[in-house]
Amino acid sequence: MTYTVAYIVGSISKNSLNRRLSQALITRAPQNLTFTEVTIADLPLYNPDHDAHFLPLAAEKKAVIEASDALMIVTPEYNRSIPGVLKNAIDWFSRPWGHGSLGGKPTLVAGASVGPMGAAFAQDDLKKILTFFNAHLLGQPELYINLTGDDFADDGHILREGTDAFLAGAMQTFAAHIEATLR
Repeated sequence: MTYTVAYIVGSISKNSLNRRLSQALITRAPQNLTFTEVTIADLPLYNPDHDAHFLPLAAEKKAVIEASDALMIVTPEYNRSIPGVLKNAIDWFSRPWGHGSLGGKPTLVAGASVGPMGAAFAQDDLKKILTFFNAHLLGQPELYINLTGDDFADDGHILREGTDAFLAGAMQTFAAHIEATLR
């Protein structure tokens, strides 16, 4: 069976390590997973005043998430937490109250940084937020990846053999998690 995965990159930098990591994960995923990016850079700051007349742009992005079978979020760590742009997107995608799009989906959280902790604190905060929405988080393996731009080949795969193999295994596990959750 084929499953659709909406994915969000928590960085809007054009040279983002996490954008590159998301592409490496996608290329290592089993062929029964298809991916659609939900971009977040163009969302204005969330304001509950919009709930009565929800912003069409945000509604379109929510619809992509709602139509997907699963969710993958790949994020850097900013100041020991998630980037503001990602938190803003989560606020949009979880509103209006009672009509959020993030709950009930098998979800993979990953992140990379040049530091040795590999975005671990950001992922911890993100998992707390997603648990509130009843996302079905993949617990293991945890994807706290230490990477630099030099770790990527021109075609996007990761040059460190052990890391590349780890990502492939993680995506196999994510596919099994999706299937088990949706069964």
